[in-house]
Amino acid sequence: MDGRAQDDGRVYQASGDQHISEHHHYDGGPQAPAGPDSVRRPAVGRPPLVLRDRTEVLDRLRSALTAQSGDDIFVLYGMGGCGKTAVAHAFFQTATAEYGRVGLWVNATDRASLRSGMLAVAADRGAADGELLAARNGYRPAADLVWRYLAGSPDPWLLVLDNADDPAILSDGSWLRTSPRGTVLVTTRRAAPRWWPGAELQHIGVLPREDAARVLRDLAPHTGTLAQAAEIADRLGRLPLALTLAGGFLSHQVIEPWTMDVYGRHLEEELPVQLLDRGADALSDADPRHLVGQTWQLTLDAFAARGLPEAVDLLRLIARLAPEPLPLSVLNDDGISAVLPRGRAESALRALLDHSLVERVDVGDNAGLRCVLGHGVLLDSVVAATPAAQAPVLDATAGRLLGAALPEVPDAGPYDPRLRLLAPHVRALLRRTGEPAAVAEVLEVATRLATAMHRTGDYPSAWETVGAAADIAARTLGDGHRAVLAARSRAGRVLFRLGRYTEAEESLRRTLTAQRQRFGADDPDSLDSAHGLQLVLRNLGHAEESLTLLYATAAGRQAALGPWHPLTLRSRSSILAALGAAELTAEDGRTGLLSLPGQCAEHLGVDHTVSVGARHNHAWALFQLGRLEEADSEIGEVTETYLHRFGPDYPIALAARQLQARTRAALGHTGEGIALMDDVVARRAQSLGQDHPFTVASRDLLRRLRAERP
Repeated sequence: MDGRAQDDGRVYQASGDQHISEHHHYDGGPQAPAGPDSVRRPAVGRPPLVLRDRTEVLDRLRSALTAQSGDDIFVLYGMGGCGKTAVAHAFFQTATAEYGRVGLWVNATDRASLRSGMLAVAADRGAADGELLAARNGYRPAADLVWRYLAGSPDPWLLVLDNADDPAILSDGSWLRTSPRGTVLVTTRRAAPRWWPGAELQHIGVLPREDAARVLRDLAPHTGTLAQAAEIADRLGRLPLALTLAGGFLSHQVIEPWTMDVYGRHLEEELPVQLLDRGADALSDADPRHLVGQTWQLTLDAFAARGLPEAVDLLRLIARLAPEPLPLSVLNDDGISAVLPRGRAESALRALLDHSLVERVDVGDNAGLRCVLGHGVLLDSVVAATPAAQAPVLDATAGRLLGAALPEVPDAGPYDPRLRLLAPHVRALLRRTGEPAAVAEVLEVATRLATAMHRTGDYPSAWETVGAAADIAARTLGDGHRAVLAARSRAGRVLFRLGRYTEAEESLRRTLTAQRQRFGADDPDSLDSAHGLQLVLRNLGHAEESLTLLYATAAGRQAALGPWHPLTLRSRSSILAALGAAELTAEDGRTGLLSLPGQCAEHLGVDHTVSVGARHNHAWALFQLGRLEEADSEIGEVTETYLHRFGPDYPIALAARQLQARTRAALGHTGEGIALMDDVVARRAQSLGQDHPFTVASRDLLRRLRAERP
């Protein structure tokens, strides 16, 4: 007889009676999951001393207990570290202590923990050992057993399913149900309603500023004032986990106790994630969910395990930018393919949103701009965990995406709120980027962004953007780098528009000198700075120096760029506005200057911004020459063009209306001129300020017109 054994089987053959004793010892084999020590006590480590804020959510949860109707499922969702479990713990205490509910707490992190916890719930509600053994061994449906005993519970209950970040394990066995005998509360990072049919979702976000400051003061009351705590809270994005770690660190310093101010300085000097996690020593366990350096990594690891590595790549890309709203249109570009396939960006983003790693926000007028927003501490932790080899590709891709969101040559236009949204991301990327070539590319994007802001009339944002960007980039590139000097040049021209003439002159002179030394006087960058400087000099009363520089700039641009380049024509157009009547006549005789608007229209098109600007300056020249009817007609047409294209508050539209007021008054329509100037003064005061030189000049003109009225 032949016998065959497989795996751990044995075959014995004997010719007579045999007595066989066999002993098996299994070491290190898989063990059945142990049940929780208790389902009657929340497994939360150390709860907060005082639960700050969350009143509205807790009131809603209490109302379900008051109604005593049962059949309720509440889902608390939000990013990791936002305090969902703390809210659940507070509600658990209220339900058991004040409302007499039986409290049942189950860790729903994974299948094994959920299954063992729910069977322990069944045991608590009266299930017999035989029933439990059959369920554990798969001889009867475990979820049915649990819910039969929950439904038959003589006492009303509250069941908390904590950390249910994988809703699929709840649906696989139909573990999530309702019962008239109780209320179910789930905490999760998964935000999509499709996971929670029939449930009421409650978002748990970051804390209000004052409550966040009080969390720090609760933990470390002697280390700083409430105002100092609020500053730390702002730096930490008011995230409860980060606040708890910071407060724990401050309260347990023994050898060299830190104040909140000292802690704040270290946050600026060190990697925030590493400093925060040093506060974990004050906590009761080493749960990764209690560390900012690890809590979100749990989700990222799950992405990789489920075949969604693009979600990790996208989050790493977003983490190179700022914790501010990022227009979704930035991500919708072929440039993203260096990090992840563009066709996978949509599913990757949905995964990040579903796991509360980022959130969708709508900003701007009428909330018309769809954006994505990541929390600062989360983004810092992602940056800290990003492999160093990936950083250059991520930085380069982020820079290209931001650059693609801007026009190559920004033109004049109405205010665009999207530009302001891009500014913090450009600055953040500059701080993250280490490679000089990448820094130069991002600085070019920052300068282009500031130029676009400048040309939409948003001068404060333009100054803030380009000034900060130049300072950051200069640390890597040096003050003499071409990109740094170009940024400084733009900063000088923005200072002029802000009415800071002296600062603008100093900045542009210094920049122009450096550019001429390095690149030559006829280099396009040098000519850009020269064009900006001549305008400042004219407004400071240095007419002769300004005109000399303007002539040289126009000639240099013609030689370098050609006679019909927009920049060449812009400089020649400026000559129209810089000359008096006698000089205009002489110049027109030599060069045909007064025919410039027609040349601009011929080579650039009649609607080109330079062409319209040339007509504006031409109207001023006609006014200077005393050709009032022609000047009035032309500036009227220019004003209508500006108003239609840019709106009534746009700076050059106000300049055109001011010239129109002059022509109307000069033609004897003083009342019309005064009415126009009343509006110009009001709008300039509102947009530029009462003391801006443009506002002051407009007010002076209005005063003169009123004095001339018969």
